[in-house]
Amino acid sequence: MAKADYYATLGVDKSASKDELKKAYRKLAMQYHPDRNAGNAAAEQKFKEVSEAYDVLKDDQKKAAYDRFGHSAFEGGMGGGAGAGGFDFSSSFADIFDDLFGGGQGGGRGRGGQANANTRGADLRYNLSITLEDAFKGAQKTITVTTSAACESCEGSGGEKGSKPTTCPTCQGAGKIRAQQGFFTIERGCTTCQGMGKIIKDPCKKCAGSGRVRKEKSLIVNIPAGVEEGTRIRLAGEGEAGFRGGQEGDLYIFLSVKPHQLFKREGADIHCKVPLSFTDAALGGTVEVPTIEGSRVKVNIPAGTQTGRQFRLKGRGMSIMRSPNRGDMYIHAAVETPVNLSKRQKDLLKEFSGASEGKTNSPESEGFFSKVKDFWVDLKD
Repeated sequence: MAKADYYATLGVDKSASKDELKKAYRKLAMQYHPDRNAGNAAAEQKFKEVSEAYDVLKDDQKKAAYDRFGHSAFEGGMGGGAGAGGFDFSSSFADIFDDLFGGGQGGGRGRGGQANANTRGADLRYNLSITLEDAFKGAQKTITVTTSAACESCEGSGGEKGSKPTTCPTCQGAGKIRAQQGFFTIERGCTTCQGMGKIIKDPCKKCAGSGRVRKEKSLIVNIPAGVEEGTRIRLAGEGEAGFRGGQEGDLYIFLSVKPHQLFKREGADIHCKVPLSFTDAALGGTVEVPTIEGSRVKVNIPAGTQTGRQFRLKGRGMSIMRSPNRGDMYIHAAVETPVNLSKRQKDLLKEFSGASEGKTNSPESEGFFSKVKDFWVDLKD
């Protein structure tokens, strides 16, 4: 009996993409899997056929050979033996194993391995808030973490002194047990010994056999200069102790930088809004502004400075991690309108307003209202 076309077996066109092939295979493999059709020989045969078809069509070289020569490409020694039953069935089946059993074929074998991996202690997270000055200079911070530490009484073994663990009777020390799924053998972690392969008959009274106890410990965290919001620092081996002497997890420090009352950070640059008196902005002058390192620097303000004008101080910004360079500092001028004026001050301002002598003292406002005038003219036209 002639073999069915592989494309027809999967129910796809010859132009189907890899994703379409995989989707079609998953649907059919799950439908005809022997575990879902116990005792149904026809379903088992169909399952083999769709798996064989997918194994060929998912491989670019096999697919090219099949498209050119058909089934004869795999007969008589011309290629990888799909027609002779030599197709990579396990490779194809791994694509849908997660859907069927919630773990994957590699995951089935890996469940025993995963159980062993679970003896490693959990990683921990600690949120640490620092100042902008800390981020600029770098700092050392002492933190206190509540975690699982190795039990001193049993030295992490989980058993009372003098007692020895015995081989698990369920898995015979393998840490895994095997189960038959149709014509597949699936390995899973042993639940009796939790994948350890050993059981403790005389558990430590202090830690109840886990080999670890809850404990507070103080740690010093070195914060490098130039760190930014969200920077993560890893302290290897400072997480939770592993189960019964397993490897310690890691501690991850997540940094957040507090808002500053004077400065705003943008990357490596610092911005500072500096208020200017009406007279300093109009006549010009010099102002002292603070810097992130704690010093002061003089900035010359030219006559006629307007609100929003920026002054750049090169190299006065934030430190840059792993670099000797620094960002820049930007001074943003903010001209203050005088308030609480005395009668004499008001009179002087009125005198000033009336003594323009044809000169333009407020170029921005005059330019704005000129544009407004043109705008209304355009509307009327």
